[in-house]
Amino acid sequence: MENESKTRHAVVTGGSRGIGMAIVEALLKDGCDVWYLSRSEGETLAALTPLAQSLGKSLFWVACDMADRQGVETALDTVIKEAVTIDVLVNNAGITRDGLLMRMKDQAWDDVIAVNLTAAFLTCRKIGRLMAGQRSGSIINTSSVVGIMGNGGQTNYAASKAGLIGFSKSLARELSLRNIRVNVVAPGFIETAMTEVLSDNLKDTLKTQIPLGRIGSAGEIAEAVAFLASDRASYITGQVLAVDGGMAM
Repeated sequence: MENESKTRHAVVTGGSRGIGMAIVEALLKDGCDVWYLSRSEGETLAALTPLAQSLGKSLFWVACDMADRQGVETALDTVIKEAVTIDVLVNNAGITRDGLLMRMKDQAWDDVIAVNLTAAFLTCRKIGRLMAGQRSGSIINTSSVVGIMGNGGQTNYAASKAGLIGFSKSLARELSLRNIRVNVVAPGFIETAMTEVLSDNLKDTLKTQIPLGRIGSAGEIAEAVAFLASDRASYITGQVLAVDGGMAM
């Protein structure tokens, strides 16, 4: 079982805002030093550094374009050099390039697969090796209910998120003998900057598809991630936790 009396080291991709920022906050509160990877530092470093300091924890930003293979490798080298050990990896980076399949450009497909799926492969391969040597660790990959249910106009996004589920289940089997757990959180319709631009009428329509009748918060996703990252979930691996108000049931 993981020893949570010591400071754990966590890596979060796509941690500069929204769900990623909430995950960083939750992991800090759960006793982790956190390194987050993103193209810009966003709001996270300024907003959460005082919290980290008050908790006696450390927060670091590492610049990284998750679509750039070499950039990901270089960023991870930086983190590993600083952290030495890594206990938690959260692959949260994700983008959308929505459009009907018949009109979708190759670049829209390639961009989404690169950030949403290939980047997770790269981080899991490199950090997974480190965790295997430690014989401990927890990996949480952020999918989506779209990867479970599908959604018109999002074939590229759905493929990347469904692929992440199959990837994670296979990886969980590979790493289980090394005491490394791999799980998936699949958010539903969550209040973020991406959803704020939607009209109230559209939001009301979407709420009718959610059994709990409301939009979720980034904090609710973060709490699920923190749970799966912790010793409280020490007997859970290869699972998909849909945090979606019941959309995908």
